Amino acid sequence: MSLVIRTATPADLDAIVRLHTEARSTYYSGHLAPHAYAGPEEVGRSTAGWARAVDAEHATVLCAERDGVLEGVAAFRTEAGVTTLTQLHVAPSRWRTGVGTALHTARTDAWHRAGVRTARLEVFAPNTRAQSFYAHHGWTADPDAPRHGTHRVLRLVLLDG
Repeated sequence: MSLVIRTATPADLDAIVRLHTEARSTYYSGHLAPHAYAGPEEVGRSTAGWARAVDAEHATVLCAERDGVLEGVAAFRTEAGVTTLTQLHVAPSRWRTGVGTALHTARTDAWHRAGVRTARLEVFAPNTRAQSFYAHHGWTADPDAPRHGTHRVLRLVLLDG
């Protein structure tokens, strides 16, 4: 069956948190203590954050699903005129299969239709795999604020002017 991109619902929350925790474990391992990305307190914080994002009026969470199995998730929000890609995670077993690109394309196509001029994101500095993905899709270092703590800040110009 083909990959389906759809808006997340509260029923997706457990699968989203499992995928998010698994993905984070791959790029934080060796850089942060395990409790900081997969411990019970962090999983609880993640669950609460995803629940807020799924229900928020100013945010959208997309699921990439194949045969009823969640393979990827992406979230964005627009606040005070700033559009931010807050999360984009793919199950590690599905890396390099087009899931991330499908989520990214769904998001950027919608931003183009909505007239969004630029978007921003933050990516963990040691996560060079993700940085390569974003660079391939046109994201560049934000010239106004290229770093935020342990993260690089990237932006995508969608419409000039």
